Amino acid sequence: MKENVMDVLMYLFENYIYDDPEITPDRDDLETNLHQAGFSNNEIAKAFKWLDELAEQEIPLENHKQMLAPTRMYHDQEQQKLDVECRGFIMQLENQGVLTPASREVIIDRIMALEKEDTDLDDLKWVILMVLFNQPGQAANYAWIEDMVFYEEQELRH
Repeated sequence: MKENVMDVLMYLFENYIYDDPEITPDRDDLETNLHQAGFSNNEIAKAFKWLDELAEQEIPLENHKQMLAPTRMYHDQEQQKLDVECRGFIMQLENQGVLTPASREVIIDRIMALEKEDTDLDDLKWVILMVLFNQPGQAANYAWIEDMVFYEEQELRH
């Protein structure tokens, strides 16, 4: 059995959310399909909780441009989950205007909600993709990250 919330989230995103975002599949059907794919009840419940909490964190458009803080100081638990490479990647995306301080905070919150001791760069990219997908007015930034996630993976497979 697959026992990782991130695997469940990636599976849901790739197979249901990404393909047709206009269609909202029935949660019971999704749960049945996730069971058939080999995910446990516990991990499925955690993934749905994670997605529900993400949906509650929608950032109003006017807050996308507001500055929270010019420099983000990470506390010890965040530093343990997000290594230097991940923190640098977040800062790079923020400096390039892909992330705002508000979206950065949602991303960090969603990373911290994952029950993993540490997060690698690939997991971080997926979380960023899911957060931007969920935020209004972020289509261009979402497309940029989408290219990075999907096309870099395909290049590596060849």
